[in-house]
Amino acid sequence: MLASAQELPPIQTYTPDVYGGENQNWSISQSFDKHIYVANNKGLLEFSGSKWNLYRSPNKTIIRAVTHIDSLIYTGSFREFGYWERNNFGRLEYTSLSNKLNVDFMEDEEVWNILKLENWIIFQSLDRIHIYNQSKNEYSVVNSKSKISKLFKVDGNLYFQNINRGLYQIKNGIDILVSDDAIIKENLIVNIFNKDDALLILTQDRGFFKLKDSSLKSWNSRIKNTLDNVSVFSCIQLKDKSFVLGTISNGLIHLTSNGSLKYSINQSNGLSNNTVLSLFEDQDQNIWLGLDNGINCINSKSPYLRYSDNDGVIGSVYASRVSNGMLYLGSNQGLFCKPINSKSKFKFIPNTQGQVWCLEVIDNQLFCGHNSGTFLVEGKTVKKVSDVQGAWQIKKVPNHKSLLIQGNYNGFNILENINGNWQFKNKVEGFNISSRYFEFLNDTTLLVSHEYKGVFKVEVDKEFLKVKTFGHDGSVEKGLTSSLIQHENNLLYTNSLGVFKYNEKTSEFVRDSILSKLIDKNSYTSGRLINDVKTNKLWAISANGLKYLRTSKLSGELEIKSVAFPSDVRKDVIGFESITHIQDNQFLIGSATGYFVFNLDKTLNYNAEVNINQIEVATSKLQETSEFVNLQTSSTFENNQNNLKFTFSVPQYLKIQKPEYQYKLEGLYDTWSTWSGKGEVLFENLPYGNYTFKVKGRIGDKLTQNSATYTFNIKRPLLLSNTAIIFYIIAIILFSILMHNAYKRYYKKQRERLVQKTTREFELKELENNQKLMRFKNDKLLEDIEAKNRELGKSTMNLIKKNEFLNSIKKELQNADSANSLKQVIKIIDKNINNNDDWNLFQEAFNNADKDFLKKIKNIHPSLTSNDLRLCAYLRLNLASKEIAPLLNISPRSVEVKRYRLRKKMELPHETSLTNYILKL
Repeated sequence: MLASAQELPPIQTYTPDVYGGENQNWSISQSFDKHIYVANNKGLLEFSGSKWNLYRSPNKTIIRAVTHIDSLIYTGSFREFGYWERNNFGRLEYTSLSNKLNVDFMEDEEVWNILKLENWIIFQSLDRIHIYNQSKNEYSVVNSKSKISKLFKVDGNLYFQNINRGLYQIKNGIDILVSDDAIIKENLIVNIFNKDDALLILTQDRGFFKLKDSSLKSWNSRIKNTLDNVSVFSCIQLKDKSFVLGTISNGLIHLTSNGSLKYSINQSNGLSNNTVLSLFEDQDQNIWLGLDNGINCINSKSPYLRYSDNDGVIGSVYASRVSNGMLYLGSNQGLFCKPINSKSKFKFIPNTQGQVWCLEVIDNQLFCGHNSGTFLVEGKTVKKVSDVQGAWQIKKVPNHKSLLIQGNYNGFNILENINGNWQFKNKVEGFNISSRYFEFLNDTTLLVSHEYKGVFKVEVDKEFLKVKTFGHDGSVEKGLTSSLIQHENNLLYTNSLGVFKYNEKTSEFVRDSILSKLIDKNSYTSGRLINDVKTNKLWAISANGLKYLRTSKLSGELEIKSVAFPSDVRKDVIGFESITHIQDNQFLIGSATGYFVFNLDKTLNYNAEVNINQIEVATSKLQETSEFVNLQTSSTFENNQNNLKFTFSVPQYLKIQKPEYQYKLEGLYDTWSTWSGKGEVLFENLPYGNYTFKVKGRIGDKLTQNSATYTFNIKRPLLLSNTAIIFYIIAIILFSILMHNAYKRYYKKQRERLVQKTTREFELKELENNQKLMRFKNDKLLEDIEAKNRELGKSTMNLIKKNEFLNSIKKELQNADSANSLKQVIKIIDKNINNNDDWNLFQEAFNNADKDFLKKIKNIHPSLTSNDLRLCAYLRLNLASKEIAPLLNISPRSVEVKRYRLRKKMELPHETSLTNYILKL
């Protein structure tokens, strides 16, 4: 089983869907600003590195030829030729030279080729040659008696082939026969070059011929057999003097300057199509191919070469190694080899079907760790030394020259060298965890990393027969695609959090800040570190590219270098990445579809510039109504023209080191955007104000030499324009005056209403005061009444005293001698004492002095008589029995009896004082 071993440069492919044209592409050129121009069936294609633009041909026909001359892009098509010039808006405008010169085209005449010679621009059709003098604006035609296949420029001389007539040279506007050899007459000439002071002629079907002194001889018989079997349609000589041939149905052939085969590319190993209609080498030595279906760009000077396993023979490369002049590849399909630096095909090594996990060179012997066991590789054959499945790694056992230890699916196994033959010795018992990553901590102690279970510390006996103890190391977190390796006597564990170095004093892993720079958390894909002992480089892999650790030759300090190599190009097998030193500064990195070889010495640092190519502005989201902006001057846009689309590019056409862009719009966002490969940005609904758009680019880690800027202004809306503001000011002043007068009138009325209100309130207040005064007078009258009542009470008391006095007189008179006279006096006195009018007067005065008392006590004790109420009134005045007796005209003893009876009626307890009870009511 063989596999092609061509290591090819990267190829960029552009399909019609990408560039927006038709399938066929007839000619390619490049301008001074590195923009690419392609003659397409649909029109002229322009590519800036980030965006394709299509310009329709003026008469809607196929453009067959395109050439950049000075600052103009000349094109030729059906009965038409002229030039395109870029305007200030970043767009191409067409000028028809054929119309300007009143060219009378032949029927069905098409321009297929355009060349410049001194001041002359030559347009070649299949029927004749049109010559235009730029400086003198003169025009002439060279006619031909037969079809002209193509026009060739060689060292300032013009040649063309007349089919069936021979090769001619144009001198002073006259065609002169150079050779009418039968080979030239019978075969189409594809191109002519100068080689060793002779003409090197490439024919379509017969290969190269050398014409010198009218003698035509075949050139380079080594390649003749190859070219005899293909039909060449296009050919160019590169700057390094090598040749690139585009064929019909056989793709591209690259020859050295001496005619040796360098490589061939077709649709099976990278091209979009096998028919190459046109070829062009740009300023950065990229080879452009105009295909029958699409456009391809080959990065011929790229430091990266790719081997593509398009047939699926080799598969995904897990491991690689150079040993004894052979390059070995271990993949998921077995072990393959070929001599280093040879172009021979990879050969499958028998009996190695299945996954190859590792390739280790130990004491100049190559060991292959395989899914089915362990092999010793000897040239193109293998010898099985162990049947234990899944040999992840193989290492020397310290202080045991004849022992090797390997990590397998089931833990550790020992290989022993007996009389020069390696064979299985024993399994290390007591540890059955899969040991893909392991390193020795000392002679009998190992650290083992398992992605799902973490890191283990394993101690074995001196004979490596069994495990004495093992335990889990909790100082680092387990993680998918984590790894454990040894680099310069340091044990390193890596996961997405960084690189951790083992500290023997504390017996734990500690994060190393310098080494952790190898791991980019934002672009993390795998924690696998690869230690290259030969070059002393420690490799790390991320989504953006590769990083490696090296020691500076000047300072001796550790340095971390980056290699732009994105994962979408590499197509890694995650967790099984491999990087192997091949020779010099070349390294091989495995891929899911083959491998890449990259040369650090040829890593390109492009001094590129970023350009703003076009600016579109629209009143709404950019559609067909958008307008292009003059790039040469700062612009001022109307307020509704606030949707701007910027298109920018770095004109580099690399598959692996793709340009990236970062931009900001000062006035809106003052911080740079994140890096992006998209060469355009749209800003919508921008508010009015001043803005400066800035964009910069980078290729790999190198920034562009410049930052492109564009300053513009968006006007204020009509409602906020200066005129509107003046109008607003005048309106505000007028409004203020009107409002002032209105408020004056309003406040005058308010003042009048307030005066009226105040007057009414004053009148109401006065009325209220009068009412208060009236109430005060009424209260005064009531007080006067009460005073009078009190006076009446006093008068009553006086009556009581009067009665007492009269009683005393009565007693005295009773003791008098004359009985008859005295009886008359006593009768008069009794009449005065028993007068109820005194009581009524007293009762009225008492009620005025102590309102409602008699009613209240009557309600509480309804059984009380009028005499009882009279006694209660006297007790209410806190009168003693002796004072009450004269008022009732009874003796004090009788008063006591009345009091007793009153208590009984009131049902008062014995301990309750009658007087206190009445006083509390």
